[in-house]
Amino acid sequence: MPTDLSLCGVIRNIKLCVVSGWHIIPLDVELDTRHTMIELLHCDCMEYMATVPDKYFDLAIVDPPYGIGISSNPVRQMHDKKKWDDTTPNDEYFDELKRISKHQIIWGGNYFNLPPSQGFLIWDKKQPHDFSLAMCEFAWSSIQSPAKMFRFSVLAEKGKQHPTQKPVALYNWLLTNYAKKGQRVFDSHLGSASSAIAAHYFGVDFVGTELDKDYFEAAKARFDMATRQLAMSI
Repeated sequence: MPTDLSLCGVIRNIKLCVVSGWHIIPLDVELDTRHTMIELLHCDCMEYMATVPDKYFDLAIVDPPYGIGISSNPVRQMHDKKKWDDTTPNDEYFDELKRISKHQIIWGGNYFNLPPSQGFLIWDKKQPHDFSLAMCEFAWSSIQSPAKMFRFSVLAEKGKQHPTQKPVALYNWLLTNYAKKGQRVFDSHLGSASSAIAAHYFGVDFVGTELDKDYFEAAKARFDMATRQLAMSI
């Protein structure tokens, strides 16, 4: 693993940091009972993945842009309009993702050119039939196991700071079913940091990248608050 991207971390007394523009910034959080390393990186995921050895991560759980212009939806107008969802990632992105990870879970798999898989996943948002947005979301998985469904209301988690924010409970369910404690997990589009928070709670090493500075700063603050709350409860 490249040392210039490595998080400050020691066994039994982990100090959490983020890397912004390749510079390490410590998060003011210390926990005495965790054995995990969490990295939040403000950088282009393609640039980061180019530095990672083959099959370094046990699992990649990603939620890349679907290319459907979600920011233009009237329901999303509480968030700043940005063009991050105008296009989908190219083939090089998916090739790199498969190169650096042993298995992949890719949200929005129905929008991408991915091979057939029996291990697809569904998030049932528990919304009424007249709900103006999608009642569920689909994830493609390279893990050849029976398809699974997770039911959790999209309204159950308050305080959304990203237009496509997914709940921490969803990522915790994914880690519980598809990862083991101590493994390495990667998220190429950190967004609101739900994946990082779940990884910290569950006990896996984690790297998440986010290109947008505003989203990154918000994700960092949310992660900091969540880990503070956990530290206070121990």
